[in-house]
Amino acid sequence: MSQKIYSNILKSGIYLSFLMVFIVSSKLLYPYITGKQIFFNILIEILFVFWISYLIKYPSGRPKLSLICYGLISYFVVILLSCFFSVDFNLSFWGDIERMLGFFHLMHYLIFYFIIITAFKSWRDWFYVFLLSAGTAIAVSFYSLFKIHYSTIGNTAYVSGYIIFNVFFASIAYFNWRSLAEKNKKNWGILLGYIFAIISMIAVLKATNTRGAYVAFAVSFIVLATLIIFLGKNKKLKQYFIASSMGLILLVSLVFVYADKPFVKNIPVLRTITQITPSATTFQTRLISWKAALIDFPNHPVLGTGLGNFAITFDKYFDPSFYRYTASETYFDRAHNNLVDIISTTGSLGLIAYLSIFIAAFYYLMSGYRKRKISLLNFVLLVSLIIAYFIQNLVVFDSQVTYLALMVMLGYVYWLSHEKEEANDFKPLNNKEIFTIGIVGLMILGIIFQYNFKPWQMMRESINGQYIFADQDIVGGVKAYQQALSYNTVLDRDSRTSLINIVIPAAGVLEKLDREEAKEILNYAVDIAEQNIRYNPQDSMMQMQLSQILNLTSVFYREDNLDKFYFYSDRALEAINKSIEVSPGRTRLYFAKAQVYVSRDESDNAINAINQAIGLDREYAEGYCRLSKVNLFYQDETSAFSNMDQCLALDGIGFINDNDLVKYMINHYAPLNDFSKLVVLYEKLVSKEKNDATYFVSLAKIYAQLGEIEKAIQAVEKSVELEPSLRESANQFIQQLRNNSG
Repeated sequence: MSQKIYSNILKSGIYLSFLMVFIVSSKLLYPYITGKQIFFNILIEILFVFWISYLIKYPSGRPKLSLICYGLISYFVVILLSCFFSVDFNLSFWGDIERMLGFFHLMHYLIFYFIIITAFKSWRDWFYVFLLSAGTAIAVSFYSLFKIHYSTIGNTAYVSGYIIFNVFFASIAYFNWRSLAEKNKKNWGILLGYIFAIISMIAVLKATNTRGAYVAFAVSFIVLATLIIFLGKNKKLKQYFIASSMGLILLVSLVFVYADKPFVKNIPVLRTITQITPSATTFQTRLISWKAALIDFPNHPVLGTGLGNFAITFDKYFDPSFYRYTASETYFDRAHNNLVDIISTTGSLGLIAYLSIFIAAFYYLMSGYRKRKISLLNFVLLVSLIIAYFIQNLVVFDSQVTYLALMVMLGYVYWLSHEKEEANDFKPLNNKEIFTIGIVGLMILGIIFQYNFKPWQMMRESINGQYIFADQDIVGGVKAYQQALSYNTVLDRDSRTSLINIVIPAAGVLEKLDREEAKEILNYAVDIAEQNIRYNPQDSMMQMQLSQILNLTSVFYREDNLDKFYFYSDRALEAINKSIEVSPGRTRLYFAKAQVYVSRDESDNAINAINQAIGLDREYAEGYCRLSKVNLFYQDETSAFSNMDQCLALDGIGFINDNDLVKYMINHYAPLNDFSKLVVLYEKLVSKEKNDATYFVSLAKIYAQLGEIEKAIQAVEKSVELEPSLRESANQFIQQLRNNSG
């Protein structure tokens, strides 16, 4: 094939790669992640065949290696090394389904970068890339604004990161468009298109409400303004940016000064800005994860724990105070700070190699600007973009779409800093392309089948299993999962985990099955849980899941085979002890241990396990709530009531999901006229049993006792909605309330 045909194939493939942004595969596990990556993998693998053939046939068309290239190659070499020294090689090399960012997948972005710098040789090429990228971002923006905030990307932070890149890409395209025009004159259509693009993308910040993006944009704008003020020659432009910067600083200052005023609280953007403080919940939870990485760094200073293995560090140094900020999302597989994550998982070598990429980019930008090879606008826009990217990644981490945009940006810096030759004068060597395409193509076909098509089949069957489970057909659901796992892929871990998480709470459904059939399902779940443990015996979450499924299995043997009961129960204790050993500060592991002891009818051990959890953080309510329930189960009312006092005093009502326990405690506190506790218990009860009018009547009376007249009226009105016959007495009650309040 001619050089032009190769070039067109490679360029077309790059253009097609932006379609990944729109792919949402509802029939696969993690629909916003897996379809995108599999599509991108297959596309890049196909392009790789033509790229290799092109490099062999046209050696003069090979891209010149630059400092950016060496930085990228060094970084990927380091993360590959980290895989072989990793605590979990499978997770490091192949990744998991939730992220799909193992070394295998990341390599596709490196190949993407090299294809770009090989095929894109002119400003026209880059103009179309930026237009296409900005176009996809506009579509993502509109979907975010008018459909769902996380758009087709699945996470508002990822949406914000992608938008940041494309605001700058659109700006680069607009301010350089004249190089494509026949005459150097204004084009109002292009100007209006640019304004439309910028407004639509920046408007997404309001929808995603991501604080890191606000900070990134603000800082990058200050950097951009500062560079133009000091380097620019246009006085009016300087004055504009001075005024804009001062206005921005003044606006932010006033927002913080008047943070408690209604006009700030009622505007989401302004309200979010006031939440950018060290006391913010998300900042505190991230701070805990960063501290864990700092403490653990001396244990793995060179290559870290292995790419993607931050969870092992987070678990090891888990701070029990984490639960004070949130009871959900307590398992961090990323540090939520790109630099912290890199140094933790790939060590100091990884961080040095990573930073070298951007040091090289800054070097080329400054050198090119000084030599007048790079215009002021290109210089300030790219410097500001890199700053924005780094700021955003101080509270998040790279995703598929930001990796895509990052490689485009680095490719553009490479092009700006190198000789911009048109790709039309490369002389071919002897024609070996058919041989090359044949050999490399067969290898790629094998990779596509084994590492893309088979995982796709596995994920599709796993989702099919979930649909079957939703129809209460647990036998059919397990069979679907068995079919999914029969493909024996490198990404089976998450499929196994999802099945285990379905089976663990399904005791009631399993009870309705034939006993032997239920045991067969449970034994299968135990087997796949043990397969997951083999990846990394130090995985606290996997050990906990193994313990839970073993404990459930033991219960099904308790009545007819005590030997089997203790066989599984002892293993459940062993697994939960291992889980606690690798994450001793994780409070809820002790609750899981207590549950095993309850199944064994060992009351003292169960209570001791919960007391251990309470001892980790006496200001955390859940332990007291659980202990109260266990006390009641073992008929120790005095301790049950005492611990419930502590549970409610620490605002732990959210941890009580047993309606019978709520009713029991209501009967205890009612004769005591303890209205402060009764009100939260009744509020919990009516949130669960919304159709019982008597509960709303009781709640109304308690509100009245507490002097909360409006709430009392609302509660009694709700009771009338449920039971119209109560209208007359409700009116009398309301009239009495108003008379007393008047």
